[in-house]
Amino acid sequence: MQVQSASIPENVPADLVVDFDFFALDQLGKDDIQLAWATLHDGPDIVWTPHNGGHWIATRGEDIEAMQVDYEHFSHKNFNLPRNEMDQYSLPLGLDPPHHTPFRRAIMPAFQPRMIRALEAVARDTARALVAEIAPRGACEFIEDFAKVLPINVFLGMVDLPLEHRHFLLEWAEVAVRSPDLAKRMDVHGKMRDYLTPYIDARIEQPGEDVISMVITSDIGGRPPSRDEVFGMATLLLFGGLDTVASQLGFIALHLARNPDDRRQLVEHPGIRPRATEELIRRFGLPNTARVLTQDYTYKGLTFRKGDMIQLPKCLHGLDDRMNADPTAVDFSRKPSQIKHAAFGAGPHICPGASLARRELMVFMDEWLPLIPDFEIDADKPLVMKSGPVNGVLELHLTWKV
Repeated sequence: MQVQSASIPENVPADLVVDFDFFALDQLGKDDIQLAWATLHDGPDIVWTPHNGGHWIATRGEDIEAMQVDYEHFSHKNFNLPRNEMDQYSLPLGLDPPHHTPFRRAIMPAFQPRMIRALEAVARDTARALVAEIAPRGACEFIEDFAKVLPINVFLGMVDLPLEHRHFLLEWAEVAVRSPDLAKRMDVHGKMRDYLTPYIDARIEQPGEDVISMVITSDIGGRPPSRDEVFGMATLLLFGGLDTVASQLGFIALHLARNPDDRRQLVEHPGIRPRATEELIRRFGLPNTARVLTQDYTYKGLTFRKGDMIQLPKCLHGLDDRMNADPTAVDFSRKPSQIKHAAFGAGPHICPGASLARRELMVFMDEWLPLIPDFEIDADKPLVMKSGPVNGVLELHLTWKV
């Protein structure tokens, strides 16, 4: 079910209309999805596209920051494009404060420092085993062989689901975060509900130590969460945990394969890896979430109408030359105060898993680079990238000498 292009509403000035379909950026002929997004910086700060139901796009960091925290005008009730009603069931992401707060509180214990340390240990053990197996081969398809395995092993352990289910769960996650077909996205949500139902029912009867049990036994304003609310929180955690770190690992490995000097810096100066991780997150932004207008609202001379959708692409914040000097360059010498991005959101919806994601990215550097310090892209095999609600590298073949 493809959403047709929309007619231009009367509140949209003709000079702000652009022919921009964020599901088709790979068709621009670029080998850098983020730079394809950054072509929007050549025009007005806020534009409107008729694609995917018609929506605004905020292209500059200042506006993205303002709209992320202004939930009174820019609601999270709809955060995906094309607009759909599934978003409101993704808890707590599909809610605004104050309704959002107890649901967020229910999942936060999973990301406390003690839990993060334990999960980092799992990530490190997983990475060491993977690299020890991969290194002697001299080649790998990085996404399937490493990027999808590391965070998924960590996350399925968090929710206590079988590791052998990883493959079909990853297929569903790929559809959920990158398919332009709304019917297919609805279908995988139905499949996820059918899959999770027996696990949720079993843990309602006998909670364990996992995150789903943590959600089941949480307090939502003086009551336990309903079965549907547990499903909403569990689905959000699963789709988020199954894709975002894997996607970020893909972009980082791609950059390091293309840039031996940066790779050498990380090998010779491991102390810069935390700062380098932040710089790479800035340069290769992932999520392209949206907001829905709660009312008619005038912002910087533009008239938004109630129900309008506006997209806030996080990569455009990191690539904004008004926020970061020479933004397309990766520079590990930037001071932390000079690395400005919105990769994990801001305000009430800031990503609760940000600390875990950063740890997993650094674990990759710590465990991969000592054994495979020099690697490059296999020029004889395809490099596949895709944009959507989450930018991703889908296929990345690497080679190195053994």
